[in-house]
Amino acid sequence: MNTVNKPFRKKDAMQLVTGQPVYMDDLVPADCLIVKLLRSPHANAIVKSIDTAVAKKVPGIEAIFTWEDVPQDARRYTQAGQTYPEASPYDRLLIDRHVRFVGDVVAIVAGKDDKCVDKALKMIKVEYEVLEPVLDYHTAKDNPILVHPEDNWESLCPVGGDNKRNLCAHDECGSGDIDAVLADCDVVIDHVYHTKACQQAMMETFRTYCSIDLYGRLNVLSSTQIVFHARRIIANALHIPKSMVRVTKPRIGGGFGAKQTAVCEVYPAFVTWKTKKPSKLIFTREESQIASTPRHEMEIHLRLGANKDGRIRGLDLYTLSNTGAYGEHGPTTVGLSGHKSIPLYSSAEAFRFTYDVVYTNHMSAGAYRGYGATQGLFAVESAVNELAAKLHMDPFRIREMNIVHEGDVMPAYYGAVNTSCTLDRCLAKVHEMINWDEKYPRRDMGSGKIRAVGMGMAMQGSGISGMDVGSATLKVNDEGFYTLLIGAADMGTGCDTTLAQIAAEVLECGLDDITVFGADTDTSPYDSGSYASSTTYITGKAVEKCALKLRSQICKLGAQLLDCSENDVEFDGKTVFISADPSESVSLGDIATASMFGHDIPLEVTETHMSPLSPPPYMVGAAEVEVDTETGEVKLLEFDACVDCGTPINPNLTRVQAEGGILQGIGMTLTENVTYDQRGWPMENSLMQYKLPTRVDVGRVRVEFENSYEPNGPFGAKSIGEVVINTPLPAISDAIYNAIGTRFYELPITPEKIAMAVAEKEGAVG
Repeated sequence: MNTVNKPFRKKDAMQLVTGQPVYMDDLVPADCLIVKLLRSPHANAIVKSIDTAVAKKVPGIEAIFTWEDVPQDARRYTQAGQTYPEASPYDRLLIDRHVRFVGDVVAIVAGKDDKCVDKALKMIKVEYEVLEPVLDYHTAKDNPILVHPEDNWESLCPVGGDNKRNLCAHDECGSGDIDAVLADCDVVIDHVYHTKACQQAMMETFRTYCSIDLYGRLNVLSSTQIVFHARRIIANALHIPKSMVRVTKPRIGGGFGAKQTAVCEVYPAFVTWKTKKPSKLIFTREESQIASTPRHEMEIHLRLGANKDGRIRGLDLYTLSNTGAYGEHGPTTVGLSGHKSIPLYSSAEAFRFTYDVVYTNHMSAGAYRGYGATQGLFAVESAVNELAAKLHMDPFRIREMNIVHEGDVMPAYYGAVNTSCTLDRCLAKVHEMINWDEKYPRRDMGSGKIRAVGMGMAMQGSGISGMDVGSATLKVNDEGFYTLLIGAADMGTGCDTTLAQIAAEVLECGLDDITVFGADTDTSPYDSGSYASSTTYITGKAVEKCALKLRSQICKLGAQLLDCSENDVEFDGKTVFISADPSESVSLGDIATASMFGHDIPLEVTETHMSPLSPPPYMVGAAEVEVDTETGEVKLLEFDACVDCGTPINPNLTRVQAEGGILQGIGMTLTENVTYDQRGWPMENSLMQYKLPTRVDVGRVRVEFENSYEPNGPFGAKSIGEVVINTPLPAISDAIYNAIGTRFYELPITPEKIAMAVAEKEGAVG
């Protein structure tokens, strides 16, 4: 292959590293209206009255909007970026009189500059009827206090939701008699695993610019992963025709799933639609921390049964998920906690998976890399590690005995067949990389320092099977270069580059011969968006099909110019020539020129792709930590990982994605935390309180690949984006257990917890 599986530099690399104006705020006019939001100080309240008269007199204020400007009996909407009909409930109004979490929107203020808007915000007088909130998700279900008591709450899909029970979603599934199997097992691991909410904390906060174009349409430039879904969300929120909304995206300064939800778009859109003036809203870091969409807090009760020889026979998993005040992604994230953890051990005789997703008066949760699989894999992989310890077996060995293999049917993965898998080779590779046999389980380094290792596995998916769609348009331009139009959003992952590599491979041209444009709801072909690990697998396949079809059109026109049959010619990327006499040829440049004059064979093609399968990528990770038993400090010395993502289209970009995901998983395990006080106020409202790991906080991170070949993906590719965040949680947790002998079932594992555990052990011994 000439371009696929090659480490090309990102197409936008030089523009980014030289500081060119590529992000939203670089591209908007300086004189647009500044939009800011007045937010609720209460977790649950009704706005009794709101006085904006004085605030409106502040010089420079253009408009102030409150719940009185939004019909409260209108149809609600969801901000979740999902294919229609969305599984997430329609439970929002653009401004609601009933505010449901600390940070919920009370008023929208627009003015000529920050100074006047900030002044007006302080002058708005609000009288609240403060209500008792539901802050404990354990007591939310069937609580007499309802987060959503309204009658116009709506669920478009049968996800088991009932707002009059504070229930966003419920389901249960299984295979075999799990209770009988567990009763017959020699060993049953039975624990509750708790993963707190954590923030995506991308460097570019949420931001949107809106204007009215020459045709009176609302133009929205937003840092978003989901231009087509955002168009629908904005239209639904404003109750205007979708034909009146255009959404485009610039370069995105990180998303990680946060920008799969239309967190901020509707507010400047409302201002611009009402005033007909350009406006922009840029969230502060504090707003991004307290009023966005962090990972769902989940509590997972897992029972895992096995024989004493290590054979895993059954898994029974119940997930309780806290969706917060609104249901964005609540019904969908929770499914991955079981469906993308249990199938790793598909040889088990039985499984059961049940879940409840509940409303509370906390900040609403949303999509975050891993999308629920992260929480479930922490539970399942931690339980397997505990099983190995109880049976005095090596954690690698017990997995070798039980893992899923290529060709296996995976009952807990919707009954799908495993079409490509090198998980066994990934296990062997990581075992070698970490030098496991020499380091396992622990080494006493003296002075209270213990070094230990731990490991874990993960799987994810490649798009949403049978649902999400990717599309691509390719056209030949003057002199024979190509333009690739896509609706997928490059949010720093480099998909513009990898998709161009796929097209270049088919068309046998250089990567620089393909320019990429996207994403724009007016000009791009429809694409569900960049989420669910779908871009390379779904949109990439659409690009491959599109390039093959365009190649055929090039041959057809070339044959016409050569006055022969299309079956008699070949295309080598530069010329179309007669197979029997290669000297008879016509250049691609001449073919491009001919398509523009006197010929009716189009050199522009659009193709769409949807896959009935979502082949899982796999990953194995192992961590070496050093624990200071006196202070509880954990240093990650080394993290080694091996990934099966099919054929890596661009190994460099794939490796960087893996390294970034590993770092996020490290943060979720050790430092990142979203907590609330007794009033429902979020405690970590800045990056001073919310502790992200940096590169200097971790030691050596190494990533290797054991490639399978996925027959349904472009050139054998599967996904990479999400699976890479999942293994640090069980690996680091087990390494800490091996170091101090205490197993933790809640994340993050802070130094305080470790120090207290060591002290308790020493006290018990004393």
